[in-house]
Amino acid sequence: GGGDGGRVGVSVVETFSRGAPEPRELEATLRMEYRSRLLNPKWAEAMAAQGSGGAYEISQRFTAMVGWGATAGFTDEWTYEGAYERYIGDEEMAATLTRSNPEAVRNMVRRLLEAHGRGMWEGASDE
Repeated sequence: GGGDGGRVGVSVVETFSRGAPEPRELEATLRMEYRSRLLNPKWAEAMAAQGSGGAYEISQRFTAMVGWGATAGFTDEWTYEGAYERYIGDEEMAATLTRSNPEAVRNMVRRLLEAHGRGMWEGASDE
């Protein structure tokens, strides 16, 4: 894609504190956010390369993702599945993040378990 489509002016985490936009608008914004950041391999690699702070940033987005699922009813299963596969299911990535910031990785796992417990995500598909 050419550029990042005018870049959304707010991050998901910032949006949280501002009062909720229209649900449909919110869902579109979240989908774009997940595709361009959390589930984007380039973003993931860049964050992992930053060490502890990058792992923390990823972890914060996991928390926000589950938060939106709970408050806005945003339950697109591909976001949870994708996040799991990108950061936890990928052994190399998980190992890198764990070396940098084990607490952040524990939070990611907790958030996925929470999403699963709330029925937002089926859980990792066993292959």
